Amino acid sequence: MTGPGAGEDTTGRADGTRTSGPPSPGAIDDAPLHMPNPHPAEPPNRTPAPTARTVEAPEPDDTTTTGTGTGTGTGTGTGTDASPPVDDLVERRLHPVTPLRRAWAPVAVIVGWAVHDPDQAQRQLTRLTTTHLLIGLAVLIPAAALYGFLTWWFTHYAVTDTELRIRTGLLFRRTAHIRLDRIQAIDVTQPLLARVAGVAKLKLDVIGTGKKDELAFLGADEASALRAELLARAAGFAPETAHEVGEAPARQLLRVPPGVLAVSLLLTGATWGTLLAAAVVPTLLWLATHNLWTVLATALPLVGAAGARSAGRFVGEYDWTVAESPDGLRIDHGLLDRAHETVPPGRVQTVRLVEPLLWRRRRWVRVELDVAGSSNSVLLPVAPRDVAEAVVARVLPGVVVPTGPELSRPPRRAARCRPLWWRGHGLAVTDAVFAARYGLLRRSLALVPHAKVQSVRLTQGPWRRALRLADVHVDTGANKTVTARLRDAEEAAELLRSQAERSRTGRRDAPPDRWMA
Repeated sequence: MTGPGAGEDTTGRADGTRTSGPPSPGAIDDAPLHMPNPHPAEPPNRTPAPTARTVEAPEPDDTTTTGTGTGTGTGTGTGTDASPPVDDLVERRLHPVTPLRRAWAPVAVIVGWAVHDPDQAQRQLTRLTTTHLLIGLAVLIPAAALYGFLTWWFTHYAVTDTELRIRTGLLFRRTAHIRLDRIQAIDVTQPLLARVAGVAKLKLDVIGTGKKDELAFLGADEASALRAELLARAAGFAPETAHEVGEAPARQLLRVPPGVLAVSLLLTGATWGTLLAAAVVPTLLWLATHNLWTVLATALPLVGAAGARSAGRFVGEYDWTVAESPDGLRIDHGLLDRAHETVPPGRVQTVRLVEPLLWRRRRWVRVELDVAGSSNSVLLPVAPRDVAEAVVARVLPGVVVPTGPELSRPPRRAARCRPLWWRGHGLAVTDAVFAARYGLLRRSLALVPHAKVQSVRLTQGPWRRALRLADVHVDTGANKTVTARLRDAEEAAELLRSQAERSRTGRRDAPPDRWMA
């Protein structure tokens, strides 16, 4: 692939214009907010004020944070707030078991120091007597318990008509204002020990934030009720009735049997590749060195990596269930750590159907997602192709997944750029999606709805210019790119113009993204 710096780079925007340079990295498919000028015009008879340079204020973040501490400065938000006064808010605390989780922080500091400088830690331990150890434990355990209790005591959250407020901090106070209309997904996760204790963690995906805000821990029933209330308020229900809406009904679409998941992991090329390296590399080292310790030091990590990769995926994707509800597709999975995730409606930017070589005989595929403002990336770990296409139709209504004959290959002269591998590339443009396929052994078909395209770029390096070839890149709101490679130069230029027009029309006609719409 030739990057923009290696040759020409032409960009076609969704409004039909063409520019040069890479796209804006943080673009999302939300229209900019237009706020009226709050200051009225001055009367004509007033002496005009001196001309001043106007500076546009940046669009506020979706999660506003205010904090106070020993330093100077305050954070404030602008605009009107219909929320009740702070004194009237009903603030709630986390589950009482939370201090046990946070009490490990002082212990973790000591363990981190010991790992960072093990020699010094060992020398200090040899100097300690039994009395010193008992005194240290007598001080450390109450200090850790006090720290956990105080951090729990000073953590509150409250739900207003327009936002969720989370107030944390023992010495340095932090208040997060999370607008309900910007919430993309709310996930409920239960690690193993949390399941034993009957508590759960609430994670919130918000537009414009790099990481998830979370409430850890709440009672399992309380977490589910709070999730339902937040989604109801985000959908526009009145505050006095939002808590009565409850969890939206769901209809199960499919469940991945554990046996099918285990077989799919065994048929994954990465697992066999690592096992092959674990067999070949130690053998070559034995022939070269005849040193048993060298062979074991090489073979054991390779075998462990293969086993950990497969076992980790099996534990994380165990009992994978997909259900359909008014607030999106719900995904439940996990053997030890149980996760309850939601694919938000209308926020899916790209859908990928991945087909490893050893899966093709069984017609299995893996479905992956790119979601704006969300870290959820897997829709189906493994499923028959026809079932996967039916689920994709739920995520992208009206989209039909193109088949092999519908995907046009690059011209044969593309073999001069990528011998043999050029056959794995394909392209199909329908009324609904831009579809690009790549990969020969591990095929991947990416589907991008026209309404989710942020910009279109054409790149062409010196060698491809001589062969009259070019790449067309489609950038989405999830900061990801789908590329149609090795296309004919004239075809690529026409695709650049037509795709910009399709994207503009798709964004204009697309329905608004709304919870429970």
